[in-house]
Amino acid sequence: MTFASLPMEKSRWLPCLVTAIALLSGCGGTARHESTEIYYLVAANSRIDYWQEAAAGLNAAAKELGVRAQMSGPETYDPQAEKDALLKAVHQNPPPAGLLVSAADPEIMREAIDSAVDAGVPVVTMDADSPKSKRLFFIGTNNYEAGQMGGEILAKELKGKGTVVFYSITGQENLNERFEGYKRALARQPAIKIVQVIDIHGEPATAFDATRGLIDKKTVPDAFACLEALACAEVADVLDRAQIRGKTIVAMDTNDTTLGWIKKGMIRATIAQKPYTMAYYGLHVIDDLHHYKPVSTSGSRASVPAFIDTGSTLVDAANVNQFQTPAH
Repeated sequence: MTFASLPMEKSRWLPCLVTAIALLSGCGGTARHESTEIYYLVAANSRIDYWQEAAAGLNAAAKELGVRAQMSGPETYDPQAEKDALLKAVHQNPPPAGLLVSAADPEIMREAIDSAVDAGVPVVTMDADSPKSKRLFFIGTNNYEAGQMGGEILAKELKGKGTVVFYSITGQENLNERFEGYKRALARQPAIKIVQVIDIHGEPATAFDATRGLIDKKTVPDAFACLEALACAEVADVLDRAQIRGKTIVAMDTNDTTLGWIKKGMIRATIAQKPYTMAYYGLHVIDDLHHYKPVSTSGSRASVPAFIDTGSTLVDAANVNQFQTPAH
């Protein structure tokens, strides 16, 4: 018996959400799908490795389910353009069957997400949340714990004393949560001081130039920590060109350039997320939400969760080869 053939009171999508095996083996297939169904993943900076990995997960799930799915959004970090892409998707005829949204700026994206939900389109945020919006729930990394993971390795490398510069993007909820996790871990080491937080505005060149400015000063920071994917490869490049050694760099995500700097010994570690899993699992979820509407989205008997944690992993010299893309 398939999931779709169960009696209606037992055919809610929640069992598929809670149990991954049931989700993937019992909710797939093309029998319930219509040719007009299309699902979107909307994100900013879609050209970077991270989002290409998410696109691979999205396409794999779409193939399994027998549905159409596509990524939409600007190739650069542009929250307003991302909002426009989301609104464009919502106003398609026919409208999308469901939306996965990475909210580059939670407040800018909030209105567009709400308009999609009000139009009857199920919306789940992934990677970066917009918690005040009407989205159903969030799939992604526990960013606070990821920040703590980075903070612990930073404190260990600094042996409890030193100065740290952070690289971030102002306004991103997920990066703010990572920073709070770092601060929690470093609070146990009062001799470690955060001296600056640099907003790179989603541009690697900004991280490069800012780091070059830092090393031109008499006192170079002891450590550099990146809350997003782009900056730390630039930091490593600047320090390497200046032949500065003995500094601790803790990065975020696993693009090939970052992993290469780990192998060269310039980056101490990075924190790997699972964008493939977020998009793969996320498409299965919004497909279920389209076909089996949740009974309740709030309260003690809500039929949707608040958050699905896809996990994170510390990557260093010991396991870096497991994360590098095989050469073709």
